[in-house]
Amino acid sequence: MPAKKSSKLSSKFPSKSPSNSSSNSLSKSSSKKFNPEKLHNLRHSLAHLLASAVVEMFPKAQLGVGPVIENGFYYDFLLPRALTPQDLQKLEKRMRELARQKLEFKREEMSFDNAKKYFQQKNQSFKVELVNDIQKYGTTVFKDILGESASAKPAANVTQTVSIYHTGKFSDLCRGGHVKNTSEIAPDSFKLEKVSGAYWRGDQKNPQMQRIYGLAFESKKELEQYLFQIEEAKKRDHRVLGEKLQLFTFAEEVGPGLPLWLPKGTIIRDEIEKYAKQIEKEWGYQRISTPHIAKEELYKMSGHIPYYADSMYPPMKLDDGNYYLKAMNCPHTHMIYRAQKHSYRDLPLRFAEYGTVYRYELSGTLTGLLRVRGFTQNDAHIYCTEEQAEEEFLKVMKLHEFWYKKVFGIKDFYMRLSLPAPDKTKYVDIPAGWKKSVEIVRRAMKRSKLPYTEAEGEAAFYGPKVDFQIKSIVGKEETASTNQLDFLATERFDLTYTDKDGQAKPLFVIHRAPLGSHERFIAFLIEHYGGAFPLWLSPVQAVILPISKKQNKYAKAVEKELKEILPALRVESDIRDESIGKKIREAEMQKIPYMIVLGEKEAKAKKLALRRRGTDLGAWGLKKFAAEIDEEIKKRK
Repeated sequence: MPAKKSSKLSSKFPSKSPSNSSSNSLSKSSSKKFNPEKLHNLRHSLAHLLASAVVEMFPKAQLGVGPVIENGFYYDFLLPRALTPQDLQKLEKRMRELARQKLEFKREEMSFDNAKKYFQQKNQSFKVELVNDIQKYGTTVFKDILGESASAKPAANVTQTVSIYHTGKFSDLCRGGHVKNTSEIAPDSFKLEKVSGAYWRGDQKNPQMQRIYGLAFESKKELEQYLFQIEEAKKRDHRVLGEKLQLFTFAEEVGPGLPLWLPKGTIIRDEIEKYAKQIEKEWGYQRISTPHIAKEELYKMSGHIPYYADSMYPPMKLDDGNYYLKAMNCPHTHMIYRAQKHSYRDLPLRFAEYGTVYRYELSGTLTGLLRVRGFTQNDAHIYCTEEQAEEEFLKVMKLHEFWYKKVFGIKDFYMRLSLPAPDKTKYVDIPAGWKKSVEIVRRAMKRSKLPYTEAEGEAAFYGPKVDFQIKSIVGKEETASTNQLDFLATERFDLTYTDKDGQAKPLFVIHRAPLGSHERFIAFLIEHYGGAFPLWLSPVQAVILPISKKQNKYAKAVEKELKEILPALRVESDIRDESIGKKIREAEMQKIPYMIVLGEKEAKAKKLALRRRGTDLGAWGLKKFAAEIDEEIKKRK
């Protein structure tokens, strides 16, 4: 098929967003000139301008804290009355006026005693409390003061002074940093967003304050882009679209967090799974299948009990012992490896399974498909030698890149290497194993040339893990998959292979799931595409819309011929006695890619009037359309 024709059919519907690339999220990757320190200082300075405006409006206001947060800042106040939307408008207007005055941020060092006297004279008791904390503990962060034992621990070496920043008539306890003066703040680059309640220092025993949230960016354009993303994200909420597009549902009688996939949603699941199986076969994976329950002894052997017991459903007591619902696939897969002896010639072995697992999540944490109690994973386990581990881990990352970039058009993603936290009790105590595994993973990540970061505290109990973080077109970030290098399984399950000399050697195991779970990944795709799935994933790929009853016969003939040419094509006819306008509107609401409108003219000429996602494509012959749509589906454009 000529390339020109193919592009005509598949690229004619415009995006309604400023960019059709997922890289338009307001993150580090969205701008080559991104300066995190500059943006932090700008947002911190705006928190001071907000407090200055609040004190002007309420001279007796008690000031709490005003930190920088993602996308902006907030400040806590104890005020004589509740704030109104009109108050926020007045405060925002006053902040703009202050910004235009080119006020300097002047730093002053004060001794602890002088700082306490200074804030006592201003009747700012919360600030006096904070100065006391700095003097005693070296910090104002409450959780750091309490520590894990919830008992205060004096700091060993603290400074003898605190810093005060003066901005116009306003002064605040603050360590900085700030802009040099307010001329660096674009007056239209920030917006006061909302007010919520917040207890002082997060303790219900303390006074409840009013927390004013603000959004802030370096320019008006970035602020508008973020506001667009927020509004677009509301429209794209997978829970709303899931109901509207009839993809999935939940039932109290079944239980919270246990999704029921409707026919259209099941098509999406099946199409992804079918293609995943094809790709994994090409990449050297063998398919396996394991049961949904297992005896307690298996999870003791794996170490998930006691490390993971809180996330598992309670055991079922049967006549031959306790059984658990499967919370993870790996122990079952290890038993498959153990079922036969393997030599170095067999390795690496890659076992793949779409395995359904069940995990206990608190009901308050359940969120649509993003956090559920039952889900099906695109799981696999790779059994390899130590010498093969780095190369296999690299291949896993390249498989992720294939799925995200080539298949789903997700360009904004990065890897996060999760290391063990300082609290070693949560992890197996095998220092040599940890060191070697982390080195292997780091080398593979560097060789992949994909962006990555490192973080402590999120490793699996048996080894380091790499999370793939993906961002949708509206900047919403989700963890798509988790990949782990496991050095413990070989010991717990006695997983070995026979080397060239006939000696038994331990294995390395890679746990990987590029598409994570159907539930989470499809939730992401719903929001990323706004429900307008690519043709190959769309539950209904084309709908035939006769203008009147007179064309119903021709509509059914067109449907029959299309299905004869393309048996797998998901096409249907809407022959209801409704106006064509209503039929088109409903088809557009259902995000159906192609509409075939048939009137008297088309019936006589044996032609199809095509529409693709709201764009008219003119008259087409049936066989030409079938060839084009077949090409688009096969190439998964």
